[in-house]
Amino acid sequence: VITENMDTVLLDPPLVALDKDAPVPYAGEICAFNIHGQEAPFEAVVLNRTSGEGVLRAKGPVDCETQKEYTFIIQAYDCGAGANGASWKKSHKAVVHIQVDDVNEFSPVFREPMYHASVMEGKMYDSILQVEAWDQDCSPQYSQICNYDIVTSDTPFAIDRNGNIRNTERLSYDKKQRYKVMVTAFDCGQKRATESVAVHIDVKPVCKPGWQGWNKQVDYEPGTGSKQLFPKMHLETCDGPLSAVRAMVELQTSHIGKGCDRETYSEKSLQKLCGAASGSTDLLPAPSASTNWTASLLMDNGRDSDLIFHFDGRQAANVPERVVPQNLTDQFTIATWMKHGPSPGLRAEKETLLCNSDKTEMNRHHYSLYVHNCRLVFLLRRDFTQVDTFRPAEFHWKLEQICDKEWHYYVINVEFPAVTLFVDGVTYEPYLVTDDWPIHPSSIDTQLTVGACWQGGEVSTPRFTQFFRGSLSGLTIRPGRIETQKVISCLQACKEGLDIHSLESLGKDIKFHFNPAQSVLVMEGEDLESVNTAMAKVSYINSRQFPTAGLRQLHITTTVQCFGEDICISIPDIKALVMVLPPSEPRITIAGSDQLLTPAADLRGAMGMAPFKELRITSTVTKGDGVPFSAGGPGVLEAMHNLDYCDVLVIGEELNPEEESLEIHHSSLMGKHLDATNSTSGISIYGVDSMAHYEEALRQVRYRNWRPATLTNRRFRLTCSELNGRYTSNEFNLEVRLVHNAASVEHVNHMAVQSQYMQSVHHPLMVHSVNSHISGTPPAATVVVVICIAALVCIVVLGIYRLHSTHQDSAKSEEDGAKDPEMDWDDSTLTITVNPMEVRGHYTKEFPEKALHWSEAEKERKFK
Repeated sequence: VITENMDTVLLDPPLVALDKDAPVPYAGEICAFNIHGQEAPFEAVVLNRTSGEGVLRAKGPVDCETQKEYTFIIQAYDCGAGANGASWKKSHKAVVHIQVDDVNEFSPVFREPMYHASVMEGKMYDSILQVEAWDQDCSPQYSQICNYDIVTSDTPFAIDRNGNIRNTERLSYDKKQRYKVMVTAFDCGQKRATESVAVHIDVKPVCKPGWQGWNKQVDYEPGTGSKQLFPKMHLETCDGPLSAVRAMVELQTSHIGKGCDRETYSEKSLQKLCGAASGSTDLLPAPSASTNWTASLLMDNGRDSDLIFHFDGRQAANVPERVVPQNLTDQFTIATWMKHGPSPGLRAEKETLLCNSDKTEMNRHHYSLYVHNCRLVFLLRRDFTQVDTFRPAEFHWKLEQICDKEWHYYVINVEFPAVTLFVDGVTYEPYLVTDDWPIHPSSIDTQLTVGACWQGGEVSTPRFTQFFRGSLSGLTIRPGRIETQKVISCLQACKEGLDIHSLESLGKDIKFHFNPAQSVLVMEGEDLESVNTAMAKVSYINSRQFPTAGLRQLHITTTVQCFGEDICISIPDIKALVMVLPPSEPRITIAGSDQLLTPAADLRGAMGMAPFKELRITSTVTKGDGVPFSAGGPGVLEAMHNLDYCDVLVIGEELNPEEESLEIHHSSLMGKHLDATNSTSGISIYGVDSMAHYEEALRQVRYRNWRPATLTNRRFRLTCSELNGRYTSNEFNLEVRLVHNAASVEHVNHMAVQSQYMQSVHHPLMVHSVNSHISGTPPAATVVVVICIAALVCIVVLGIYRLHSTHQDSAKSEEDGAKDPEMDWDDSTLTITVNPMEVRGHYTKEFPEKALHWSEAEKERKFK
């Protein structure tokens, strides 16, 4: 045995040769050992010639990795007959077998520079992959790998002594998609590998059928039109054979306004915008001096000026007699927005929205609209003067919408004896109609109430009963007319909904269907690729210029049908969000001369004077946060949008209808979506129309005063609104000063004009003009003479003019005193603009409230 890298060989038995000639010198001594056979890297040396002992050693380093064993023949030689070594003899041949003992000089080395494997998430593996190292040492002790170890800490993997790597827990693709693990090896001599090896393990997701490639939230900027919601979305079916796909996309907007984003103009403005017939009465207006019966109700201005009234079973309102339509005729319409849920308790009571009943003595209901056990009931009892036979009196509808706690628009068209209900524009006929006798005529007054029914008789104390629990908005009644389907659809139309981007490019094999509100879209197709293309075109659109900001939920449900099966793959539902960003708020500015000087004589003319003839209405929006408003400043853009009303209020004493009026020609409103009403408090122009049309109309407002002798000035305040007060203009104050001297008027007006346009006159031009006159100046004496003559002429002319004016004023005063004031105005072109207060001045003493929004029908009835 020899240890590698050593030269000493340990022989067993030791190397010894004996000669029988001993102790004869030379012949009995051993002189040499000789190695025969292969070229072994060894040599044998005699240590003692007499005893024949020798040693076997290596000629150079012996490497076990090169050769592990050596076998050769060795012979011994005696010293011969004499000192010259002649006649030497050799021994028999002996075989030497040498085993090279290994030294642990090499470290383990991995066979691959890097390992890679893939696993499926959620699965436990006995062996993901096997790593292998080897050692150059020759012996089994040092060449074999006895152990492997994972160097990387905190990994969900383990390795056995054979190099097999397994996972210790279920892996999740969502948690981590790839792991890098460092592994080392040890040989049986516990020598460690010099370099560790990297093992990459990829986690593959389990193929889960469902929609992929969609974002959980989509931002929508107002004014951008239709925006695709899922441009990169596709359906993963895990290679399952399918025959049809049906997807339903639902836009949930029940928390926005009254069920979705709608225009928030006043009910009167919306009806005019949709082309509804005039003459409707708003039974739930915003509280004001003239509409104070809603002041005690629970009111929610809502978002963006959407007027909503809440009823909790304890509130109700009596509508004043002056507001109630007196004759509904056989044709009339009742419309309202309602949000209502199931009634509490086992025995649900009637919940009255609208009721017209006896004020005293008796408890007869002439007509009413109420909810009972999630049924909508309309009661209409005719008088004997109208009909004297057994006729339809109660109309019942049973609909899910009545108690689903969502906003719906209800319209009841009455064409007696037929009654039709519209809910969100869809027609419903009553499932039950009961007949009754007409009501006997009596002189008992009736009371119209909202939110309950008035019980004036058959009880000790008159009180409200049958309270309503829910929310109402826009409750109106229009006598003499029924509403058309087109107008009803317009009044309840949503301004936001789902859309299909580039509809013409949709595949012919795709079937799609929208609900009337365009909040639900259903798509069906047989080809998966066509369905993916169609779903990528689904868009959201909001046509409002100033939409309601906030989140809208999207819900997508999908069913997949396979060949020969009903449903073979389950597709999880998707819930996403549409974030409507806040719109840039407009800044409405009214500008013009805030002081006007006018001759008093002009006010007596047939046209009077136009106080707002130089009016200018503009609107600007600021793009970007933190950018201040400034003319032409960064981020400031001029905005074009509508207005819905402009009010001109008289500051100070109200108008005296016997002496003055503030009015507008009906011709000034022709071709516009505008209407107007006036009173002693001022004039209101309303209707959804452009700023340019409002500007034109306001410039045509005329102020007249046929007895201005004692009047020195009149002040007015003008404000305009968009979206029922959501955006309001500045308060523009105007003072009209009356001048009773024509000469001074001419001079002062010249000064007023000069100051008004002073900003637009450049000083260099003024200096040049003065200098040009100075260059031609005559001597001073000539100037004095000219001035004196001119002054004398002016004094004479003014004196004559003043005498003439005084004579005309006195004559005109006498004429005006004997003449009806209205004769100064051409009534042939007027409708609502004539101020009826002028000839009925006593009425303002009896009803002092500011009735800016009275209709003409109301005025005529009050005057009668």
